[in-house]
Amino acid sequence: MLKKLKQYQFLFSELVKRDFTKKYKRTILGMAWSILSPLMNLLIMWMVFNNFFGNNVNHYVVYLFAGQLVFSYFTDATNLGMNSLVMNSGIFTKINIPKYLFLFSQNVSSLINFGLTLLIFFTFVAIDGVPFTWKFLLLVYPVACLIVFNLGIGLILSALFVFFRDMQYLWGILTQLIMWLSAIFYTIDSYTYTVQCLFLLNPLYLYIRYFRKIVIDGVIPTPQFHLLAAAYALLAFGIGAWMYKKYNHEFLYYV
Repeated sequence: MLKKLKQYQFLFSELVKRDFTKKYKRTILGMAWSILSPLMNLLIMWMVFNNFFGNNVNHYVVYLFAGQLVFSYFTDATNLGMNSLVMNSGIFTKINIPKYLFLFSQNVSSLINFGLTLLIFFTFVAIDGVPFTWKFLLLVYPVACLIVFNLGIGLILSALFVFFRDMQYLWGILTQLIMWLSAIFYTIDSYTYTVQCLFLLNPLYLYIRYFRKIVIDGVIPTPQFHLLAAAYALLAFGIGAWMYKKYNHEFLYYV
């Protein structure tokens, strides 16, 4: 896969430029929406949930923003990735090129938006008086896991979407369920230890929790926590890569 990415480096870079330009085509504010959209979502969620949970959580704005940051990147990357094959069928049905290039280019576009939002997140961290420590460097780890995880889920969804167009509706419902189970705007401290452990079955909650532990608590997660984060990412990517390899030629007959 890495050899083919290098071989089609020029095509990949052009796909990234196309996808990023297309996303903001004919919009007045353009790239500003990458910053305004998460900020408006944060404001709405803060206004709705602050009275219910804000008094029980330290640095609630940062707590809320960390959850919204990770969840927004996840939904953006997976939704764009799901449509990557179908939307580019006119290209790969005529030219023999690796089909995952289209998915990867979409994810680069989402990653750029995530990076811009991450800068705003750190601004809120500073405003809220959370001290910056060397432990912030460890945030590279959950970000790397999240990138691989999003790529894996995108590979799975894009393959399924070729055969089952109902996936776009099912995924919309599933993302809502994932949001409610990711403790974005509430804390799980009031639950029993067993229930708290069950939340770790949700990979997205795991990555959100990693951000909060480092930024708000100033605590480095346990080695088991790191292994579980990597396991979720590698498992999702492994399944997605297997599906692409198995159904590579069948994609041509269904798009």
